[in-house]
Amino acid sequence: MAAFSPGAVVTDVARRFDVSTALIYKWRQEARVLSVGFAPVMVTPEPSGRPEAVDGPSIVVELADGSRVSIGAGVSPTLAAAALRALRS
Repeated sequence: MAAFSPGAVVTDVARRFDVSTALIYKWRQEARVLSVGFAPVMVTPEPSGRPEAVDGPSIVVELADGSRVSIGAGVSPTLAAAALRALRS
């Protein structure tokens, strides 16, 4: 969303969020072509011990660096598909 803000400079946004400028340009282009929006995301450290139970089933994707992305059963199929596509990029 920061890259779409009025007056935003992609290199500044990339530096602030430690993301490649090319990736931001790609996301902006895809958002325009697909007419999709962005969902807010919060990255938090994994709590020590066992993860908290979630209501219902979920999809858990473990990334190469050991971090995990969980997609709960309550999300829409469109949002789940978008999250999985984003992880593949």
